[in-house]
Amino acid sequence: VPQGSASEATLISLLAARTKTIRQVQSEKPELTEADIMGRLVAYASDQAHSSVERAALIGGVKIKDISSDDTFSVCGSALKKVLEEDKASGLIPFFFCATLGTTPCCSFDKLLELGPICNKENIWMHIDAAYAGSAFICPEFRHLLNGVEFADSFNFNPHKWLLVNFDCSAMWVKKRSDLTGAFKLEPLYLQHHHQESGLVTDYRHWQIPLGRRFRSLKLWFVLRMYGVTGLQEHIRKHVRLSHQFEDLVLQDGRFEICAKVVLGLVCFRLKGSNELNEALLKSINEAKKIHLVPCHLREKFVLRFAICSRTVESTHVKFAWQHISQLATDLLKTWEQNHH
Repeated sequence: VPQGSASEATLISLLAARTKTIRQVQSEKPELTEADIMGRLVAYASDQAHSSVERAALIGGVKIKDISSDDTFSVCGSALKKVLEEDKASGLIPFFFCATLGTTPCCSFDKLLELGPICNKENIWMHIDAAYAGSAFICPEFRHLLNGVEFADSFNFNPHKWLLVNFDCSAMWVKKRSDLTGAFKLEPLYLQHHHQESGLVTDYRHWQIPLGRRFRSLKLWFVLRMYGVTGLQEHIRKHVRLSHQFEDLVLQDGRFEICAKVVLGLVCFRLKGSNELNEALLKSINEAKKIHLVPCHLREKFVLRFAICSRTVESTHVKFAWQHISQLATDLLKTWEQNHH
């Protein structure tokens, strides 16, 4: 079902998981009220997960905990298992885990093949947020990054991010539709119709937050018809090639370092030095208004993110961007050395 954004898909998944868990616990322990159970529910996500996951828990009125990522900024099974055991021993009820494929800070990938079996065994809803990187899975050479998706209860990616569809269009799958519709289904008289129980009609008002919906699938259909699978695959592959071109340029300059493995279209880099120095570099880059970069924190490091994302970007643009960054770095380092002597 197309949603408006990955934020909506995560929230809907969390709310569906919450309803499913409350009903299950109450069937086993009828003496517990909904409020009793709500106070013990806890959701989980990587410490690299997008802030929208925490926001979903905030709106859903449940606790959420970060799971520590490893040296590759990915969550592994042992890290999740450790926290689950501690929380269950404390009387909490784990019910939802959001795995990320392509984190916002550095495009890292949580280890689904380790995490999925744990979530299935513990009866925890596993949602996969692949908002940005999910588009790349149309290319066979990147499909391995999706291994373990069979364990997921829901999955989402944004065609409006990297698949040339205009905002808003976010594609969401669910393994068992009744888990989703069961959380949102209400049938007032004014919304009832003769076909609602026939199985012939899918009422998407039960699959989303608003009752009405936009015709998002039409613009997705147009893009698929215009570009075809091969055209969209080449679009992704070109961006990945250009990101590795930028990575090579960075590696040729000893003043800089790469901060995370470059997988899909995003390069995380910084000047070797203090966070203050890199903050100054970012400020000079964005104030010059030739290009625009967005930062992130990886562990304690302030990092610059170079994302290949324009439909019309070419190698010449990448070279121009690097020359611009390199020159600004040269100017900054001169004044920096003078001021700090």
